[in-house]
Amino acid sequence: MKLVKALSSVIVAGLLLYALNRPWGPVPALGSFLSPFTGFWQNWEKPYKTGEEIVLSLDSLRDEVTIRFDDTGVPHIFAKNNFDLFYAQGYVTAKDRLWQMDLQTRAASGRLSEVLGPATLDMDRQSRLLGMGYGAEANIKLAMTDPRTREALLGYTAGVNAYIRQLAPQDFPVEYKLLGYQPEPWKPINTMYMLEQMTLTLAGRSNDLNMSNILKKYGKEVVDQLFPDYPMLRESPVIPEGTAWDFKRLPLPVQPPVMPVNDSIKTAHTLMNPMPAREPKVEGIGSNNWAISAQKSITGYPILANDPHLELTLPSIWYQVQLHSPDMNVYGVSLPGIPSVIIGFNQHVAWGVTNVDADVYDIYEVTFQDSSKIRYLHNNQWKPAKTREEIIYVKGREQPLKEKVIYTHHGPVYQQKDSADVLHNYAVRWIGHEPGNSFITFYELNQAKDYEDYRKALSHYVGPAQNFIFADNGKNIAITVNGKFPLKYKDQGKYVLDGSNPMDDWQGWIPSDQNPFVKNPARGFVSSANQSSTDPSYPYYLNWVFAPSERAIRINERLTAMSGANADSLRLLQNDNFSVLARTILPRLLSYLKNHPLTPFQKAGEITLSDWNYQNSPESVAASIFETWMPILGEAIWRDEFYSEKTPLDYPSRDRTLYLLLKEPDSKWFDNISTPQKETMPDIILSSFRTTLDTLTSRHGPMSPEWQWAKVKGTEIRHLSRQLKPFNAPKLKTGGGGSIVNAITRRNGPSWRMVVELGPSPRAFGIYPGGQSGNPGSPYYLNLLPKWEKGELNELLYLSSPDQQNARLTSSMILKKN
Repeated sequence: MKLVKALSSVIVAGLLLYALNRPWGPVPALGSFLSPFTGFWQNWEKPYKTGEEIVLSLDSLRDEVTIRFDDTGVPHIFAKNNFDLFYAQGYVTAKDRLWQMDLQTRAASGRLSEVLGPATLDMDRQSRLLGMGYGAEANIKLAMTDPRTREALLGYTAGVNAYIRQLAPQDFPVEYKLLGYQPEPWKPINTMYMLEQMTLTLAGRSNDLNMSNILKKYGKEVVDQLFPDYPMLRESPVIPEGTAWDFKRLPLPVQPPVMPVNDSIKTAHTLMNPMPAREPKVEGIGSNNWAISAQKSITGYPILANDPHLELTLPSIWYQVQLHSPDMNVYGVSLPGIPSVIIGFNQHVAWGVTNVDADVYDIYEVTFQDSSKIRYLHNNQWKPAKTREEIIYVKGREQPLKEKVIYTHHGPVYQQKDSADVLHNYAVRWIGHEPGNSFITFYELNQAKDYEDYRKALSHYVGPAQNFIFADNGKNIAITVNGKFPLKYKDQGKYVLDGSNPMDDWQGWIPSDQNPFVKNPARGFVSSANQSSTDPSYPYYLNWVFAPSERAIRINERLTAMSGANADSLRLLQNDNFSVLARTILPRLLSYLKNHPLTPFQKAGEITLSDWNYQNSPESVAASIFETWMPILGEAIWRDEFYSEKTPLDYPSRDRTLYLLLKEPDSKWFDNISTPQKETMPDIILSSFRTTLDTLTSRHGPMSPEWQWAKVKGTEIRHLSRQLKPFNAPKLKTGGGGSIVNAITRRNGPSWRMVVELGPSPRAFGIYPGGQSGNPGSPYYLNLLPKWEKGELNELLYLSSPDQQNARLTSSMILKKN
């Protein structure tokens, strides 16, 4: 019996050992992950010790580098030349964020499935079909011709690889161990992939096809009525209304007739290269920035603030760093994988960015000569197409997926079926394909001394288009709507374009010095919140629709009234929870509720809203009711006419919906065409209010503290894997919302808050939700989150020399050349 038990134990142990040390399909071998010698146990880290000094001898360095770490884990890098400066930046960024850099590079290059398996195949196919590799390759060729860019990229790459080379398997970040693969060497092109990924996030969507479908269904009169080119109710543009355009205007391209959406266009009968659907853009992906003049500031110098709104992730999208060399002394946040500081300040200037949302992603319908797709029609000629083979390796599969992507002069081609199941060939013309060296813009901003340096730096920038805000010690403030903008006729790209008509091609570029900008406006501030770039007087077309105006209106109201301000004044504005949307529309809605009989439960909801101060505070129940009601009301108005399972359509904008409710109470659009009776605006308001209360009850029970806005909104910050829940942040108690200056939604929000007081000795404050480290076992993984949740900022430690003393400094790292 004992022998049987012993043999059974040996067999079970052997089977377990076998099972744990081999992969099972996409599931990695877990033996090494669980091992006390090489597994996740080895990933626990201790805080930096005050006074500790680590000396490392590394290949490729040209001189000695000193890195000082502060109490929040931020590295302050002091180098004697710029190659070593970016080498050290690459080294410490990889030390803290290696897996994040790997993951995001794989996402941009379409290589996620190599390590994650079939679950990410659609994402990889989308990256390949959008030509992300094509764009990155074009950009790296150009970037390497500039000696400054080349030095930065090669130095950064050498530093990342120096860190990777010293890693033993037990040192790998925990995600590598979980997924069963190891780091690969970094390449300069990876930085370009990172820039492509940001361009995709901020300028990689189009509603051209949806608008063409609406045009076909309803005609141009309805489109002009419901989808105007400028907000009908209100706007507060980035460049103040009335700004003079002091330049010689280029002649605009001639507009051809709008191409009809034709279901009978001849296409191939087999679906090749279908484009995987992207998630629609959600409110909350955007940003705020502003700068006040010296006259509004108690310090006598400008103050600048920026809070980019992106997906909230662990680790953060951003990485704090100070870079000091003979050429620069700059502090701010970088994007892991990209050398230099992207948003920050030096001893002379400060700058920040928000997304423009320019129309730089156009869809062209392409006609091929035959099913071989060797030639396509353009300018009454059959022109040769090019092909690019994309090979996607998939974990768990023996054979890779191979796709031939066809390129016209517009860009890569994909296929999509219309409502009649007819196939159409669409080519994508996108700014992400345009060769450029946007990196040099940030390189020069890092070294900038004044307004002229700022304007020169912006002239290199391609995309994604950003509102670059600026302030300097010369007491200048400015904002520039900046990017490489195609010269278009009005509304070119509002609908699908004719790929055969050269009049629909991009006809050159708006000169960079004619991009909209303003310097030292009389109102004493500059600001942006993704709203319309200009009023309609600007002579060139940038886009026909931008983010809703509520954040911009609130920011500009408060900045107009502001005087004697300091950094904390701007921090409080970043945390402003006031709802301009509620102030605008709620009195109108409540006036109709008061004229109808309500149940006691509904009356309680109406009273709660009537007593509300329009603050989306974490404890507010009224905010939960209003924020739930608004999308339900929009659905009730537009869904019957503008929703189709087969044909993608857009809803009219929020501004147009508000205009309908406030100015057109008898509009035909309130009637639900799906019902026999005729609904009116009061009917829609009342029924949507009832639906709102029922929805909240079904999700959160009867009205109670469970209806508080923080609980209903449910802000969560997830690990980049999306699947490793133990690595997520605890539940947060936050206010705000998509239309609020404090734009925290469930998964998006201020990814970095920064305020800079300019002056002879600049003072700056900043924070992001998480910490410097991407390692869940590090004390610097979540250390900044509690302060961010409360809306507080850390003072940023800006050093002038490597031997400067400060109580917040902890350990040092000395990098010496081998």
